[in-house]
Amino acid sequence: MTHRARHCAMACACVLLLAAGASRAQQAASDAEYPVRAIRIIVADSAGSADDFFARVLGADLEAFYRQRVVIDSRPGAGGLIGNARVSRAGADGYTLGLVGVTRLINALLRDQPPYRALADITGVAHVASITNVLVVAPGLPVRSAPQFVGYARVRPGELNYASLGIGSASHLAAEVFSRTLGIDAVHVPFRALTNTFVEMGLGRVHYAVLTLPAVRAPVHEGRLRALAVMTPGRSSVLPDIPAIAELGLPEAQFDSWSGIVAPAGTPRRIVEQLHGDIVRALRTSKLRKQFLVQGAESTPESTPDGFMRHMQEEYLRFETLIRRSDIRTE
Repeated sequence: MTHRARHCAMACACVLLLAAGASRAQQAASDAEYPVRAIRIIVADSAGSADDFFARVLGADLEAFYRQRVVIDSRPGAGGLIGNARVSRAGADGYTLGLVGVTRLINALLRDQPPYRALADITGVAHVASITNVLVVAPGLPVRSAPQFVGYARVRPGELNYASLGIGSASHLAAEVFSRTLGIDAVHVPFRALTNTFVEMGLGRVHYAVLTLPAVRAPVHEGRLRALAVMTPGRSSVLPDIPAIAELGLPEAQFDSWSGIVAPAGTPRRIVEQLHGDIVRALRTSKLRKQFLVQGAESTPESTPDGFMRHMQEEYLRFETLIRRSDIRTE
């Protein structure tokens, strides 16, 4: 090789090294400055649902804190399959997150070939909230208590129906557990949106449902639905006059829900931990805690990313047992 050729080769090598160094520096700067662009939070549920509420409240806080836009992307349908699949397919860069609940696990258990893997496709970021569920009935039904409703329904096999937010949704499983454990033979009527559910219940064409307190709080206070019980061991401070299902002698019908933020599997650990810390900071603010509590939910800032992942794994096993015992299938 001539002197000139060697000089050119060395010059090219230097240019490549400088380019690679600049690229690494830019990547490091980009990582250090996360987030540098908008973040999207996918919600596999309809507007007005508990998960939609949590995502919007939390998103507003993060948007102000990061000074970057936080977009809430509601993707309802198929009991959560559509939105949950999008979370699984998203890029693992911290700019697409999911606000998930029990539906992510339930759908994977109800279907032979779900379009995503319940836990393998995601990593836990933060447990956000625990949520009270409520047994609500159409206001025209001649019942005023949960035991009275159970007795009314038992002598009318196949005549009543219950609403849910889709096959495989948490409301589907909650109502199935309630109905089957208490010997109620009723027909499942899935809806895509809460508004349609409330309209049909108001008209008396749908008779009952087990829905989250954030979703039913307004129609209950307005008299469009009648709340008979909260599906928890104790009463809710939001509906203090409504008895807990356990105190009514029906503890086997209890059903709890939860929500949390996840990221696609492979998201850098540093970004996961940064997001976790910033979300926990928001969850500990009195403003956000009050917003959650008014809606019937409690913020849960005590979690860790690994702890939330373990919680989801435990829930997966619990719902697997419930689904098998209740013989719940997709229709």
